Amino acid sequence: MSDALKHECGIALIRLKKPLEFYKEKYGSAFYGVNKMYLMMEKQHNRGQDGAGFASIKLDTKPGERYISRVRSVAQQPIQDIFAQINQRINDDLMQNPEYQDDVALQKRHIPYVGEVLLGHVRYGTFGKNSVESVHPFLRQNNWMHRNLIVAGNFNMTNVNQLFDGLVELGQHPKEKADTITVMEKIGHFLDDAVSKVYKKLKKEGYSKSQCSPLIADRLNVSKILRKASKNWDGGFAMAGLLGHGDSFVLRDPAGIRPVYYHEDDEVVVVASERPVIQTVFNVKFEDVHELAPGHAIITKKSGVTSIEEIMEPLERKACSFERIYFSRGSDAEIYQERKMLGKLLMPKVLEAIDYDTKNTVFSYIPNTAETSFYGMIETVEKHLNEKKTKAILGGNGQLSAERVTDILSERPRIEKIAIKDVKLRTFITEDSSRDDLVAHVYDVTYGVIKPTDNLVIIDDSIVRGTTLKKSIIKMMDRLNPKQIVVVSSAPQIRYPDCYGIDMANLESLIAFRAMLELLKENDKYHLIDEVYEKCKLQLKLKDKEVRNYVKDLYAQFSAEAISDKIAVLISDESVKAEVKAIFQPIENLHKACPKNLGDWYFTGNYPTAGGNRVVNRAFINFYEGNKERAY
Repeated sequence: MSDALKHECGIALIRLKKPLEFYKEKYGSAFYGVNKMYLMMEKQHNRGQDGAGFASIKLDTKPGERYISRVRSVAQQPIQDIFAQINQRINDDLMQNPEYQDDVALQKRHIPYVGEVLLGHVRYGTFGKNSVESVHPFLRQNNWMHRNLIVAGNFNMTNVNQLFDGLVELGQHPKEKADTITVMEKIGHFLDDAVSKVYKKLKKEGYSKSQCSPLIADRLNVSKILRKASKNWDGGFAMAGLLGHGDSFVLRDPAGIRPVYYHEDDEVVVVASERPVIQTVFNVKFEDVHELAPGHAIITKKSGVTSIEEIMEPLERKACSFERIYFSRGSDAEIYQERKMLGKLLMPKVLEAIDYDTKNTVFSYIPNTAETSFYGMIETVEKHLNEKKTKAILGGNGQLSAERVTDILSERPRIEKIAIKDVKLRTFITEDSSRDDLVAHVYDVTYGVIKPTDNLVIIDDSIVRGTTLKKSIIKMMDRLNPKQIVVVSSAPQIRYPDCYGIDMANLESLIAFRAMLELLKENDKYHLIDEVYEKCKLQLKLKDKEVRNYVKDLYAQFSAEAISDKIAVLISDESVKAEVKAIFQPIENLHKACPKNLGDWYFTGNYPTAGGNRVVNRAFINFYEGNKERAY
């Protein structure tokens, strides 16, 4: 993607169902779980590069023995950093205590991180915070083993203020308003309550205090705790948690916005944000990895018994389409085909834009996530050319010379790697003109393959802000002197902010919104901005379910094509000699390509939860008032 998007996270949970001695005997190491977690986190590196964290729990430890380990990092390569720390500690302990080498029981008792329940997390920093204190997993400690809670997630709540106020009403004093803290404390509150109730019941049944502890672990109802804790949650989430005695869970939001996949066999329960991660790391088939249903949790008790429980009543499924377009690894069998289909479905518009002149057109893509859509686009070009060749040969009525037939058959799509992403430049100079010059060199181009009579078609997976296109890519492409530059987006126009886990928090940064504003000005309709602002202000005290998205009314003034044409103007300037066109995927084609992931609120404004309309309402008010605060 030319405009990098952040704010997406990845989770990984492993529960070893056998004693550690089993993995030592079968796989040669009691550190099997740690090694697998490293691979799972690396395979989800695409989901977060600003921070990483790892936590583990040892089962059945004796009082006085440490059973929880956690390490977090915001180093430049955080995954490598945390596992370097883990590896260093393990190696030091083994070197200093040779008797641990082949004794799994001693390794488990004395070496940290060697446990049966493991949780990993990769993240992008949000709200400008990227201190190690902001990195998951979060830990809520207590002397009662059952009340220790470790939480990590891929999520954003739209109603953080409401959740915070709910904690205050319960008598708590949260240390901050971050949704991670409020969510963890909400779960923690009902966990504490459940432990207390089970303990009191056991005491009434005549058990001693020491006898109660293992029985609490058996009787604790994790699904009931989650139902109570999540009662007022509004957002997109994949929430993973470990309880100190060894229970674990992963809960998915009721609209299925954030992805969760799992696999279970007689050795392991494993959960991750992406299917191919589990397939690759555990060498299992596609059909052996299952998607967790919206509103459900996968819960594994300390005993190893695993169940899928409905926690929240499922809403209409609105799984995030951006997962398919951009965030998730393209190695997933379904995602690969979906991305190819996105490219295929765009070709009729592209062919029209180049007047079907494939001989004088070079096709390329913005590296690297648009590459798969590019393949789909090229397959459709080839199909078009084959039809054209067949028609030409049949039209010759058998009278064509061998040379002419060869000439007809030789036409191929002209495919070149034009854009090259050079480096992730750091704009260390604050002066605007100097910074712009640095940004302009984020991409380089391949010289010598474009003629002045050529069209240059370049596909990107999505266009969010258009900044890199304007300041770098279009200008670099124009140096090649093409007749026309056609910028193609495999995604539709991004018109609205996201509030469920992707960093698109305001309206004015979105190029589609800016294009719409320009059209309002040009068509003497800018007064509608004032009208929508007043309507938004009147909604501030309404309940979320009563709020309407009035920003839709502004976009409704113009066709999608008119907005695309204005975007083409905005991503170029007077220094660009080539004609620039912009083509975006129609919404109906997005749904056709990604039929299981119909979450399209950033394109349509149709938010999957009630809190979404409140967020877009606040985002528009912020824009109008010049307020740079986030809308959620």
